[in-house]
Amino acid sequence: MRHVAVLMGAVLTLAVGTMACATRGYVRTEVDQAEDRNVERIDLMKSQIEETQTEVAAQKEQLAGVSGTAREALDRAIAAGKLAEGKLLYEKVLNTDKLRFGFDKADLSPDAKAELDVFSQELVLRNENVFIEIQGHTDATGSAEYNLRLGENRAEAVRRYLSGQHDIPLHRMSVISYGESAPIADNSSREERGKNRRVTLVVLK
Repeated sequence: MRHVAVLMGAVLTLAVGTMACATRGYVRTEVDQAEDRNVERIDLMKSQIEETQTEVAAQKEQLAGVSGTAREALDRAIAAGKLAEGKLLYEKVLNTDKLRFGFDKADLSPDAKAELDVFSQELVLRNENVFIEIQGHTDATGSAEYNLRLGENRAEAVRRYLSGQHDIPLHRMSVISYGESAPIADNSSREERGKNRRVTLVVLK
């Protein structure tokens, strides 16, 4: 009987020891797996942060090469919830000799219409859901209030043409007038004033 008790004690001790080893092994495996999952999550977070930083850097580089009014257009569109990605794609300025507006005029010349036709074709080729801010500008002749209205009329003429001739939805476009407040030339001569009579189209996504 005594031998049986000793044997049972030995078996019990072995069983407890085996269970303890198994438990320690299980815990070690779980800890290792948890550490591996944490490392994977950290690597994923690092990758996402790097991608975000790359996108921000690219956006900053892009914005460095555009006008102040284009940056303002991006800010306005983001604030109004008009954009899917919050990106500025490019801007198009109608102000070369054949495209700029005449003095005190908001009519589109045949050359300006042809340029808008090309602009619209480029949009179709890109096949992207974009938003366009159309900015009207004037020279400094006349009152500031009058020039604000004139700039708006110029921008509106462009919007009507793009909508009527190329079926660009009106809700995908907005107009704003800067009047005489954002010149690109100093208004000191007839030629310089002509450069300020322009429309800028800012394409956003």
